[in-house]
Amino acid sequence: MTKGSGKQPLRILVAGGGIAGQALAFWLTRGGHRVTVVERFPALRAAGAQVDLRGQGIEAVKRMGLLDAVRGKLVDEAGVAFIDVHGKAKATIMANTSGKGRQTLTSEYEIMRGDLVRILHDATRDDTEYVFGKSVDGFEQDTHKVVAHFSDGSSGEFDLLVGADGQGSRIRRAILPEGLDPYWRVGIHMAYWFVPRIASDSNIRDTYMIPRGRQIMRRSHNPTETQVYFVLREESEEASAIHRTPVERQQEFWASRFRDAGWQTERFIEGMKTSPFFYSQEVVQVRTDTWSKGRVVLAGDAAHCASPYSGMGISGGLVGAHVLAGEINRHPGDLPTALANYDRVLRPFVNEIQGEVNPRLLRLGMPMTQRAIDAFQATTALACFLHVPDLAARLSKEDRGGNWQLPENPARTSTG
Repeated sequence: MTKGSGKQPLRILVAGGGIAGQALAFWLTRGGHRVTVVERFPALRAAGAQVDLRGQGIEAVKRMGLLDAVRGKLVDEAGVAFIDVHGKAKATIMANTSGKGRQTLTSEYEIMRGDLVRILHDATRDDTEYVFGKSVDGFEQDTHKVVAHFSDGSSGEFDLLVGADGQGSRIRRAILPEGLDPYWRVGIHMAYWFVPRIASDSNIRDTYMIPRGRQIMRRSHNPTETQVYFVLREESEEASAIHRTPVERQQEFWASRFRDAGWQTERFIEGMKTSPFFYSQEVVQVRTDTWSKGRVVLAGDAAHCASPYSGMGISGGLVGAHVLAGEINRHPGDLPTALANYDRVLRPFVNEIQGEVNPRLLRLGMPMTQRAIDAFQATTALACFLHVPDLAARLSKEDRGGNWQLPENPARTSTG
């Protein structure tokens, strides 16, 4: 359905103003619907670490007519180096910029999350109602409508409620059976923040492995800032619970786990105290048998978080929004069919990108001993010397989303 099609527009509420929520608003408003996006933060959440586009996610952005805007904000990251305690590169895998095959550890399309959020917001704000500082605290529904109750005490009536409220989705919790755990855990935790950039911080991402399943990554996205990632392989109640504690306690946890790690750890821990933001999370996937119930549907990480190790988290959210909006636009008068088609069409793609995450391979990349670290780096160095990563990427027939094809455009755009 496009504007002026004569079909009755739907009143759609999207809970969550992140990438998936805004991509949905982009396509739904072009389908002629009235879309309201509520975001619990008081302003646009244009912050966060570096993200990338791969496979079908690149095509999804291209169809929105936003690929040039994305290209204008790309981060200069040429590749990934595996370094020793002195910061010396033992092996380096460069990005595949040939335009063919598969992206390597660094994508051709690396961008800061905040820049991508702003690009999507600029493309949607004229046609979408955005409400900041408010969240959906609850809802009830019948066959004709869903009534959403907001955090400020107000309520609103809509034809459809979309939960695009992230990995910890409250909307998802409300529609799944009580007691069902949607998280698939891999026993890995991650924290990231910014520190001031120094002269030795290059456009190659540094990856430093430390015994006991620890890893530090450094990547620099602009002339003044550097991103720091602490990654920990640990299966303990303390590690799983730490992400829900006050930020000060989280920072104490991460500092205690890494204080003896060497390299530039002291610099990174010190910079943690003054970073403009700090984020700590358990690496999980969201796996559920259903993404909808009645007039309520899930999108993005709320429905199918693939985890950072899939390389397809952002692309998955953009692709999922493309599919969901397309089905709603094609079946505005038959939401049960639209939501059933959404599940049927998107599920194979989600299964593909989630299946890319292999806990055994992740453990190989986070060794417990120095001997295992040395073996990993020697093997990777030999592979790079023989140009194996470059050849494998260029000759691959498909990226991480497999051969799944993005469906037709959800609605007409100014680009076609």
